[in-house]
Amino acid sequence: MQEDRRLAVLRAIVEDYVSTEEPVGSKALVERHGLGVSPATVRNDMAVLEEEGYITQPHTSAGRVPTDKGYRMFVDRLTTVKPLSSAEKRAISSFLDGAVDLDDVVQRSVRLLAQLTRQVAVVQYPTLSSSTVRHVELVALTPERLLVVLILSTGRVEQRLVELSSPLADDDLATLRSRLLLVATGQRIADAVAGLRALVPADDAVAQAGAEATGAVVEALCEAMSDHRSDHRVAVGGAANLARYGDSFDSAVRPLLEALEEHVVLLKLLGEAGSSGMVTVRIGAEGPYEELSSTSVVSTGYGPEDQSLAALGIVGPTRMDYPGTMAAVRAVARYVTRILDEA
Repeated sequence: MQEDRRLAVLRAIVEDYVSTEEPVGSKALVERHGLGVSPATVRNDMAVLEEEGYITQPHTSAGRVPTDKGYRMFVDRLTTVKPLSSAEKRAISSFLDGAVDLDDVVQRSVRLLAQLTRQVAVVQYPTLSSSTVRHVELVALTPERLLVVLILSTGRVEQRLVELSSPLADDDLATLRSRLLLVATGQRIADAVAGLRALVPADDAVAQAGAEATGAVVEALCEAMSDHRSDHRVAVGGAANLARYGDSFDSAVRPLLEALEEHVVLLKLLGEAGSSGMVTVRIGAEGPYEELSSTSVVSTGYGPEDQSLAALGIVGPTRMDYPGTMAAVRAVARYVTRILDEA
């Protein structure tokens, strides 16, 4: 009974401190939360919570504020993540459904996350190494010039122009297209590259018709698949939201503003992308950087169930609405996954 009541007191302190940005006193807790006990009992519970390191008193005769340990207990004891309202879900769906390509999906996602959470949002671009080939297309612009189009499971589209020294007949073009699709479609990048390279004749002197085109197209596709420009790219939005935390500028905001300039740092903050739907919360000193010990990160992976293509989430001072933020991060990741799957 006492443990349950103290957990209720801790939960009330966290909720009030996040919403009011002021240390919380026992009288205010009793009045706002209907705990069913006297302020004296609440004060005793607060004393125990403080002794155990879950809350602290920033100033003499002031109320209490949660510590990192208190936030951790609060998050771990969340029985459910509060669902988004129907209006919020419709807004997410309509906003993201209007995206025209992968870049647009990422940019819309980061703006949406920042608006929903009022935090700094970070969305990692899908990495090539974890994607599969969805489609390969060859288009003859002229008999000696081909457009090679590669479409990946991430929604990423790569295009390459291939110049030939001699014309390629329509029948040879159709045959080459079929062979490319056979070995590449549905394959992971590494397997697709191996399959494509096996199509190139070892001895050009005895090679079949279209050997030059085969070699040139395979080389263009393999180059496109090994292009790692997006592997360490992230989109960031909502930095202006940090203005709400002016009272903790030196401890939390300044280091985070500096971190926003370093994409490698942001990727490490997001951590390894877990499976879609599994939200990870790292609070304060649990993160990888000591200088960001006043920062929390809420993140998840997005992509098909059997693989996470990349991560997205928010970073911000530890005083945040964890249930609402977790719900928003999970919801946006699910919508992004659906959009990429249907693309």
